[in-house]
Amino acid sequence: MPLDPKANVRDGYLLLTTAARLVQRRHDEALAPLGLTRAAVIALKAVAPRPLNQEQLAAKVRVQAQTLGRVLTRLEAEGLVTRKRNPHDRRQFQVEITGAGEAALTAAHEAESAAVPADFDGWDILRQQLARFVTSLQSPRPGRRVKKASPREGASLQLVGVARREPDQDAPPDRSVEWPRPGDQKGSSQKTS
Repeated sequence: MPLDPKANVRDGYLLLTTAARLVQRRHDEALAPLGLTRAAVIALKAVAPRPLNQEQLAAKVRVQAQTLGRVLTRLEAEGLVTRKRNPHDRRQFQVEITGAGEAALTAAHEAESAAVPADFDGWDILRQQLARFVTSLQSPRPGRRVKKASPREGASLQLVGVARREPDQDAPPDRSVEWPRPGDQKGSSQKTS
């Protein structure tokens, strides 16, 4: 009897989310004695190579600037990063890791590595498969709004494909387009503002 593709996807999703939660819990437990959170470590990793402004950093770690601001406030208070006004654009803050931040990041890497079993013999295959999966999720989907450069406006939103999709859970609501709901009366159309 052939496998049900929907059940296969569902079971894979459940395994993936369970594994992610278990790894996150172990990382949380490993980072707690260091006074760090996963969010703090992600921010430190992102600014370790070079200073970034807060908007660049938020985009790099895929969080909203407001959420990142709270993390950076804690990191700055602990002396792990500095935030300085950009001399070329006073509206922006440059975020830079400090020596103490680099030491904390090294300790966090060691704690995270010790938190998961090193003797698991499938790490290479798992890493390759997860990298492919993440890449596939980052591809634009039909109906997804993406920024496209425009000579006149600088950037505008463009729909990719035409299929209806639900909004991302983490994205702010987009009120510019109301898509017809399943079961709407025939002849109702998209409303744009």
